[in-house]
Amino acid sequence: MSQSDSYSQLLACIPRLRRYARALVGDRAGADDLVQDTMERGWLKLGSFLPDGDMRAWLFSIMHNLRLDQLRKPSLTTVELDDEDASLPALAASQSHGLELRDLQAALLQLPLEQREVLLLVVLEEMRYEDIALTLNIPLGTVMSRLSRGREKLRAIMEMRSTSTVLKVVK
Repeated sequence: MSQSDSYSQLLACIPRLRRYARALVGDRAGADDLVQDTMERGWLKLGSFLPDGDMRAWLFSIMHNLRLDQLRKPSLTTVELDDEDASLPALAASQSHGLELRDLQAALLQLPLEQREVLLLVVLEEMRYEDIALTLNIPLGTVMSRLSRGREKLRAIMEMRSTSTVLKVVK
């Protein structure tokens, strides 16, 4: 693969990275910063990308690591003043449908990061479980359990019911 093909592949991933980052972070400015940092790191490390590898999974892995770094270090809280470009997909829908989408976004942000990442990669990016395991550097079984727990918790939040876990006694 030529260098220009690698650059083209890298640039072609921006819309998906942006969509995933917005759903993951929850605000436009933070998501755009995360995508920019991901692209910068990907650009600098493009030489280490394997030609037969999946560029999208490689960039999501970089984004995942950058997001973890962001969460570990303290940051300043900022308030976005101009939110004309909503982080929800643009749909010609009824007013109640728009409210449902906002409720869904708020519910997603209530999920633990580990569950939200897996859920978004499956649903939004349509990634295979094996690719998610490689991207997040976790076992396949962990992907499936986080997905299951994330779906259940999201369902509970959307239905406004308690998400307390019932433990079974195993003998």
